[in-house]
Amino acid sequence: MHYSQQEKYELIQLVEQSDLGVVRTLRELKLNKTTFYNWYRAYSEGGYEALARKPSERKSSWNRINQVDRDKVVEIALEQPELSPRQVAWYITDTFSYYISESSVYRILKANGLISTPSFRIMSASDSFHDKTTHVNQMWQTDFTYFKIFGWGWYYLSTVLDDYSRFIVNWKLCSSMKAEDVKDTLDEAIVASDVAVNERPKLLSDNGSCYISIELADYLKVQNMKHIRGRPLHPQTQGKIERYHRSMKNVVKLDNYFSPEHLERKLNEFVYYYNYKRYYESLQNLTPADVYYGKSESKLKRRRATKSRTLKARKKQYQNLNLN
Repeated sequence: MHYSQQEKYELIQLVEQSDLGVVRTLRELKLNKTTFYNWYRAYSEGGYEALARKPSERKSSWNRINQVDRDKVVEIALEQPELSPRQVAWYITDTFSYYISESSVYRILKANGLISTPSFRIMSASDSFHDKTTHVNQMWQTDFTYFKIFGWGWYYLSTVLDDYSRFIVNWKLCSSMKAEDVKDTLDEAIVASDVAVNERPKLLSDNGSCYISIELADYLKVQNMKHIRGRPLHPQTQGKIERYHRSMKNVVKLDNYFSPEHLERKLNEFVYYYNYKRYYESLQNLTPADVYYGKSESKLKRRRATKSRTLKARKKQYQNLNLN
């Protein structure tokens, strides 16, 4: 326990004025005898000012981030405020071939007042689907969400998300939520993914009327796709697509839209950012596209090489400074 300058002074006064004797008083106060006598010696020699804590003299570390790189972290965080400290760290590693740890980025941003409390709820592991996928195109999640377009009414976004990689395989803005709209979205997803008929993914959806229709059941049978429906009143079963919708709406709904084409352009921009630019901690800080297209190992290998090269350079720079 650390005591302030004033607390030390008050304890010294208390011991001096006690009728119990020093040892017994210190025992009652649960104060270490050696600690007290160190304080008392300092007080006797230097008075009240000598009780102040001395600032620690931290030795310079070879792994300390230099000021230029610290300024670069702040610059990137200000230019791209949507990135978390973790995402900033990996963005720098991948973009500038310079390794910096997540904790270092966090400390730099916190020191510059750029850390804020997240306004979203983090789902626990128990909220996720229990049957974990092990490779891409093993299971797709699909769902609708809605937008109101001024002068046009309600429009509905149908999305297909790969469960393993979180990659958005396909999306379609529709004027209704019918089985036909789901079929059209899946048709385009199947073409885009180029998955063979005998390797088609399972489809996970909720129990909306379009998903429990006979029309969709017949279509999935022809496409050789097994259909899994989430438990009623338990949207966490589709936690990944639910989180995607929440993240997407937090950005897309910042604007007003006056035509379906206007909304589609914004959705296209967000899907590209989500698939190719956004780092996910659960994907080893890779993007969905890295995982979906099998680039994970090569990218992780480059990162390990970047980290090794950066640490060696910092150590050499530190040694050169000490020699001069």
